[in-house]
Amino acid sequence: MKTYYQLCVLAVLVLRIHSAPVTPSPLKDDEDFAKDYLKKMYNMQDGSQKDAASKVNEMSIKVSEMQQFFGLNVTGTLTAETLEMMKKSRCGVPDVFAKEDKASKAKWPRTTLTYRIVNYTPDMSVAEVDSTMAKALQLWANVTPLKFTRLYKGVADIMISFAVREHGDKNPFDGPKGVLAHAYFPTTGLGGDAHFDDDETFTFKSSLGSNLFNVAAHEFGHSLGLVHSKVKGALMYPTYSYSYPDTYVLPGDDFKRIQALYGKNSATLHPCEPSLIMDAVSTLRGGRVFFKNGLIWFTHPQLSETEQYEIKSVWTGIPDKIDAVFEDTKADLAYIFKDQKVWVVRVTEIQNSMSFTNFGLPSSLKQINAALYDENTKQALFFVGKSYYSYDMSNMVMDAGFPKSVSSKFKDMTNSVTAAFQESGYIYLYAGTTVYQYSNGKLLKKLTSQDFFKC
Repeated sequence: MKTYYQLCVLAVLVLRIHSAPVTPSPLKDDEDFAKDYLKKMYNMQDGSQKDAASKVNEMSIKVSEMQQFFGLNVTGTLTAETLEMMKKSRCGVPDVFAKEDKASKAKWPRTTLTYRIVNYTPDMSVAEVDSTMAKALQLWANVTPLKFTRLYKGVADIMISFAVREHGDKNPFDGPKGVLAHAYFPTTGLGGDAHFDDDETFTFKSSLGSNLFNVAAHEFGHSLGLVHSKVKGALMYPTYSYSYPDTYVLPGDDFKRIQALYGKNSATLHPCEPSLIMDAVSTLRGGRVFFKNGLIWFTHPQLSETEQYEIKSVWTGIPDKIDAVFEDTKADLAYIFKDQKVWVVRVTEIQNSMSFTNFGLPSSLKQINAALYDENTKQALFFVGKSYYSYDMSNMVMDAGFPKSVSSKFKDMTNSVTAAFQESGYIYLYAGTTVYQYSNGKLLKKLTSQDFFKC
């Protein structure tokens, strides 16, 4: 009986041991990991010749530097949130460089650059890798005078390769997770080259694994001369985050920094371009849509970044360049105008299309420049230059006594209206690059188009 009791106790102990929660890694492991991280990313010196007190002091300084860079609570100690940030997948390029490091301040002396894909990852097809690399480079070319030409042999400015562990540049990869890739600033030798850790699982458009477009676009920023950004949400932020490649828009911080290096592209279509004049603007299902030359930029409070679409990919048959748009939120419909035609859409489906006269607009009206739906009066306002019309949405007829001067309803608005929308009780009238915010006909303030984006 005693033996049976002992066996039962032993069985319970074994069960408790194997079912107990896994204890965190020892503090020593975390310290060693942090030291290695700070040496690679924050230029912490080896300190083999220093006394213990000096080593502790330098580590505290570097931890504080890292915490400050990422906007964490600066304590100088390895807090849980600090270790969590250190263990996130990220780029292998340091966040901080030695003062004498000139490579981190370099840029290409020309705007026509070449690239070559030396080898491929088995995770994706050759065609998927090719299109991803081209797309990631084009992201930077779209907003600068930079042009990229692909080479199939020889040495290119940007040599792209996949490798594991030690791969010949004395900067070995660390296996799965951790460092995903690294690139070199524009200098001689390895300058411009981008290396991808093939121990990762790279994906084409999926959020699973490490999305190659997101990683490559970041690394090419380094290839062009950009250091890491402290702005969370920036492409050049050190840690990895996923964004769907087909709708991705270069964030404002990266837009400004790359143009500071290489200048502007006269053909740039980017919401942060100060000279950009929108074709039309509207609310849409709790967000905002901005139209320009066949592109749509969509922002929403629940989205961390701006999304970009082609008009033709959303609404087949609607022209690339439209004149005006407004949303009737109660009916869950949007009205799109071009010349003397109107399209009625619900989300991505075209519900109807008609002529101006069938819509109830006068035949003398050849084109409108802007439109909005006033939720307070249930009227649509159509702007033509410095005049506007009022339209009864309930009865689908034009109100009598119009057109009237825009300034008669919106004080101090003396310019032609080029776009308009209403949101949260405020009316926004665009006049080129300037946006006028009104409340009950009173001008509250002047804004720019870029104020509606994270520029």
